[in-house]
This record gives sequence, structure tokens and C-alpha cells, in this order.
Amino acid sequence: MMKPPYEVIRELESTNSRLDKEAILRREAQAENSELFAGLRLALDPLMPFNVKKVGTKESDSREGNLPQEEFNQLCVDLTNREVTGHSAANAVHEAMCKSGHSQWNDWYRKILLKDLRAGISEKTVNKILKEQGRTSWMVPLFGGCQLAYDGEKNQKRLVGPKQVEVKLDGVRALTFVRNTPNGVTVDMFSRNGKKFENFTHIEDQIVQAHAELGNPPFDYVLDGEVMSSSFQDLMKQVYRKSDVQAQDAVLHAFDMVSLYEWQTGYSTTPQKFRTYQLKDWYVPYESKLHNISILDHELVNLDTNEGCDRLKQLNRHALDNDYEGLVLKDPEAGYQNSRSYAWIKLKPVIEVSLTVESVVEGEGRNQGRLGALVCSGDGEGVVIHTNVGSGFSDEQRVEYYTNDVVGSVAEIRADAITMNQDGTYSLRFPRFLRFRGFDAGEKM
Repeated sequence: MMKPPYEVIRELESTNSRLDKEAILRREAQAENSELFAGLRLALDPLMPFNVKKVGTKESDSREGNLPQEEFNQLCVDLTNREVTGHSAANAVHEAMCKSGHSQWNDWYRKILLKDLRAGISEKTVNKILKEQGRTSWMVPLFGGCQLAYDGEKNQKRLVGPKQVEVKLDGVRALTFVRNTPNGVTVDMFSRNGKKFENFTHIEDQIVQAHAELGNPPFDYVLDGEVMSSSFQDLMKQVYRKSDVQAQDAVLHAFDMVSLYEWQTGYSTTPQKFRTYQLKDWYVPYESKLHNISILDHELVNLDTNEGCDRLKQLNRHALDNDYEGLVLKDPEAGYQNSRSYAWIKLKPVIEVSLTVESVVEGEGRNQGRLGALVCSGDGEGVVIHTNVGSGFSDEQRVEYYTNDVVGSVAEIRADAITMNQDGTYSLRFPRFLRFRGFDAGEKM
């Protein structure tokens, strides 16, 4: 006999065992507890944002209610489609709470609206059990993610042919979903892992307003891009902040566009060059309305020619001089897929500096009793650098450099860039040890 969903949630909360949780879900699937799995789908599907931040708890009283699941489901749809917003949404949620039973609300409906079941289960766990039990129609839609690039340093043989070259931005990857609803366009921004961004509403509002004034899009679409602020550190402080949010200077730099249908299927066969044109065609009519949105420029180079290779070196230097994270080389004929793809190759500009070892730091964990990092300082491109170098060492080097006196030696360090700390001093981004200058095997330091 199947249990009320709130009792199942309590049962899931009471155990930390993955196998126990799977057994509970398996039992309910076999009992055909469609009400439970419909609610789990609402709670775990990131593309159903309910846009409510505060949901009250119900006090226990003698008037125990019972809100039908169908009525609650409709409330969720209305909230997602923004058919009820602001005070109307708050009133609708409060009315649903009043109609619900105490346990039904506090341990089930309320947790769904907050998208926080606190039951220690994920959509992958739920789907695993449902697939096993042949209930695929109940499965939770998985967040498809986005296209990622392979490292060019490890894939030199792919640096050939025509490439669409763009700068690689140092921000937060964002997927922006623009959907038509009966009440107009809704816009929601997510991280590449499906976590809803709540603090970039000014960007979402600009897209909504642009469509309201200039017409709804002919299809639902997804913008792929990077959100940047005045500094990466400032941006990261604001991304998930719950209060005192100061993210109004954040800008979405869009670099790709696919239809929502294509994104949901995981692949677009539209070539990169046409998607880039499509993005520009979308942006230009709305540009005056989109104050916090821009699109990335690009340059086409042919790496099969000497001129193309020389131009790539110039662009790489430009990226370094202008504090970009690097370059992305895109195959103009390739489609878009929600996974890592050789269609995109990332190149990070690197610098090499020679710094003096001031001291050594013992490692932690598996590196306890051997080198953790070299504390280095010295001149680098006209500024004095102080940095700890903790990567680039083999296990043998960590033992050797910790037991031998390397203080005073000059180390060659590779890094992505020189960075300024908040106190005005200079350091390195992602420093990696290369070698000691003038050090040969067997030579004493």
C-alpha cells in the first residue's frame, strides 16, 4: 500500500544510506505512487522555477485540510509561467497553504515550492529507480548543461583549418532560457549545472521588456554566455548572495544561441557560423534595450596558413595584454552539443617568470612530510611578485625539494597571468613550477 508523499519524505530523511533510499523509492514505484513521483519531478526539475523565495509554514490546528495534488500542480504551473506574480503569487501560495493539511504542507508542498526536499535524493537517483521499474514517463528531466571546450595544449593536432576565434572571458557561465507563455515571455538564468541564478534579474528584465516592446520570439531559445562584473572576485560574492545584493553592474556576454528544443535534445546540427549570425540577428534589433547584454565579437583565421598562425599568436598576445582568460577556437562548421566537444578548443595565454625561492611550506594530507609549496618572489614584467607555487611537482620532486635546501634558488614559473591582490600587491594566477634555472640532474643546489 502506498504512503502519503509527506510520510515517504520523512522516511527518506531518516536514513543516510543510499541503498535504503533507493529501496524506499523502489517500493513506492512498485506501489504506483504517481502522486509522489509527480511531486519529485516538480521539485527536482530546474526548468520549473516557481519564483518564490519565502514560503510560510502551517501551524497545526484542528481544521486539518487536504489540497488535491491536481490543484497544487496547477499552482506550480502558474508560478512557473508567471501567470501569478508578486502579491498575487504570495496570495495564491498562502491560499494553498490554508487549504492543505499540516503535514501535507510543511513536509511536502512547501518543500516542493522551495525546491528543497531535504531528503538526500537527486534526480539521478529518482530516474535510476524509475528506469529500473519501467516508469520512464515519470522520470525527472535532467538539466542538459552546455557545450564545453577541450584544452588546446593537450590537443595540438586539432589546431588546424579555419577557426572562429573569440576571447575567453573570466566570469560565470550562464544559460539564459527565453520562453513564450500565455502571459508573454519568461526569462530564467541558470548555471551550467542547473542552479538558478536569482541575482541577475536586471538582465532577465531587459530581455522581457525588449520582447514586450518589439514582439515575442518565434521560438523558445537559450542564450549561452558568460556573466561578468567589475571584477571576478566581486562577481563571485554576488552570485548566490541572499541579501544585500549588488550585482547591477553584471553584464551577460552572449556567444551562442540555440533553440530550446535543440538544447533539450542535447544537440544542434546548425553550424557554428550560422548560430553566430543568428545570435547577431537576434541582438541587433534589441540592442538599445539590452543595456547589460552584449555579444562577443570574433575573427576567422585559417591555421593551415602561416598568416593564420601568425595572427593567432597576435590574438593570443592581445588576450594576455587585456587580462582575458584566453582564447576559444571554434569550428565554424560544427554543431552545438551539451557536453565537451572538440568543436571548441580553449587556449590560455601563459607567461613565464623567474622567481627566487624564499622558503618552503610543508604539504597537508598526502603531502604531509614533503613539499606543499614554494614561497617565491621576484620581478615579473615590471612589478614585484609574491606567490606560493604548489603545483607542477612530481611526487619525487616534492620529497627532494623538501629535504634539500632550495631556498635562494631561482625557479622558472608558468602562470596564466599576473594579478593584483586587494591589498595592492601582485601575485600569479594558477602558478605552476617548471624547473630550477641551471639545475641539471645530479647537480647540487
